[in-house]
Amino acid sequence: MTNATDFVTRYLTAWQTNDPADIAAVFAPDAVYHPRPNASQIASGIEEIVPFWLEERDEPGTWEFEWSIAVEDAHAAAIRGVTTYPTGPKQGTYDNLWLVRFDDEGRAVEFTDWWIARKK
Repeated sequence: MTNATDFVTRYLTAWQTNDPADIAAVFAPDAVYHPRPNASQIASGIEEIVPFWLEERDEPGTWEFEWSIAVEDAHAAAIRGVTTYPTGPKQGTYDNLWLVRFDDEGRAVEFTDWWIARKK
């Protein structure tokens, strides 16, 4: 399994469970999480990432996600995704580009989520 595939597997588990241990398993202890490229707030370190994730969480069963690896090497990846929210406040389809840098254990040391809502 590549770092990118392992990352997405752990990310999806955390997204489905919203369990703090599952969220922490995705990121290195000193990771930086950029929720958008130009976000005014970023989360640095597990102590900030876990509560940030939980504040912004999606409930299980409220979303669908398809993904593919656009490019990767041992230390970084660009992952394309499509997130669909069939109902609820985020209802719609979103295109995602995740930029991820990995540590030696395959955890994210830097994660940026570029997303944009598709026009209806």
